[in-house]
Amino acid sequence: MTIDEIRDNFALLDEWDDRYRYVIELGRTLDPMPEAEHSAANKVQGCASQVWLSKQFDRSPGSEPLLNYLGDSDAHIVRGLIAILLTLYSGRTPQQILATDAIAVFDELGFRAHLTPQRSNGLRAMVERIRADARQALAAAS
Repeated sequence: MTIDEIRDNFALLDEWDDRYRYVIELGRTLDPMPEAEHSAANKVQGCASQVWLSKQFDRSPGSEPLLNYLGDSDAHIVRGLIAILLTLYSGRTPQQILATDAIAVFDELGFRAHLTPQRSNGLRAMVERIRADARQALAAAS
């Protein structure tokens, strides 16, 4: 699934109850995260629910390294937000990650008015975690 497909599907749904159901469905599409990855190192601080993001670097010879992610949460809506975030960021280069404004995408989809302050803070914490990983990968490559 691409972010454009998610945008198109959101545009088809007029009611936020339907959009929330769609977000929950997106969360069900996440690849399973092995229990060992539910570690303190992968836990995202600043989220009201429990959230884990696990990164892997794909360093194929002759190409730029890519950051790949697995994500999980104990909250259905948050799993859906993770699915959207990973659609934006997973499998991308550090430069692509830093050039992508996920908060603007979530605002475009209408989440600013429909997430609680705690969920908005958690979303920002997840975005910042991924962006910090990208900055760290760039620094390691220099």
